[in-house]
Amino acid sequence: MYREITLLLLIGLVAWAYQAIQPPPPKICGSPDGPPVTANRIKLRDGRHLAYKEHGVSKEMAKHKLIFIHGFSSSRHDEPLVTQLSLEVVEELGIYSVSIDKPGYGESDPHPNRTMKSLALDIEELADQLGLGSKFYVVGYSMGGHAVWSCLKYIPHRLAGATLMAPVINYWWPGLPANLSKKAYNLQLPQDQWSLRVAHYMPFLVYWWNTQKLFPASGVISLRPENFSPQDLQFLQKLAQKQNHRMQGMVTQQGVFESLHRDMMIGFGKWEFDPLDLDNPFPNNEGSVHLWMGDEDRLVPVMLQRYIARRLAWIKYKEVAGAGHLFAYADGMSEAIVRALLDRSK
Repeated sequence: MYREITLLLLIGLVAWAYQAIQPPPPKICGSPDGPPVTANRIKLRDGRHLAYKEHGVSKEMAKHKLIFIHGFSSSRHDEPLVTQLSLEVVEELGIYSVSIDKPGYGESDPHPNRTMKSLALDIEELADQLGLGSKFYVVGYSMGGHAVWSCLKYIPHRLAGATLMAPVINYWWPGLPANLSKKAYNLQLPQDQWSLRVAHYMPFLVYWWNTQKLFPASGVISLRPENFSPQDLQFLQKLAQKQNHRMQGMVTQQGVFESLHRDMMIGFGKWEFDPLDLDNPFPNNEGSVHLWMGDEDRLVPVMLQRYIARRLAWIKYKEVAGAGHLFAYADGMSEAIVRALLDRSK
């Protein structure tokens, strides 16, 4: 009798635990119970939709065409480069930019089988459907840097140039020295260290870990002020004043799992390649790759970026003194970043 009761309790506990770690299904835009479709979107070859937003001069008038990939908990509306340039500079450079919602964010359909390679191929297909030509630039901010690394790996022949802005680093890249990676990892808040461990070693628990109330979950998701430099905190206040509540809620409107949590699982999971093994995609100086970093960034340890810049000597590394993670919003930074990308001599 006791054996049967114990077995039933064990079965019940397992069933409860299984249900607790399962994320709810996403509310896909355009579905009966999902948010409405308001963005321009393309239909990809596998049937998914990718939302985008255009900035700058028209494609027909453009001299340079750029695809921007947003960071963590952001969207196509968060394009801090061309949108911050004066009209005179935009027209002088003849630059057109298109920013996307990564899969699961905003109004882009979720991609449960998303990989590093699939995102690069999504970007290539976007360029083809929008008629951006055989070569285009890619820029990724923070978590959007993963997309740039994947483009450098899988579609380097399509790139005119690339820029990584404070790109988030996976502490488990094989090419990083273990002692340096551990030192940088330990600079993160303890709750963020645990969130990254879960994302890397137990991705099936990412949803539960970041929604349970027993332990502190990701401090990045909750915007813990300790993760931001004094400069960052000033920019966050300004950005909050500019953004409306609808735009902020739109980022995860299809569900936090297929947006934020999927980003964490891919970004800090096991990659299909090691960026530190990449070859120079522009051996004849027909383009360039830039990495911009603030030396007071508390989200992405600068010591790892310095190591990457030394290992990959073909990357043009630029460190901004006194700047945090959100340095791109400082006066004059967007113009400096864009001009450096377009000028091969810088």
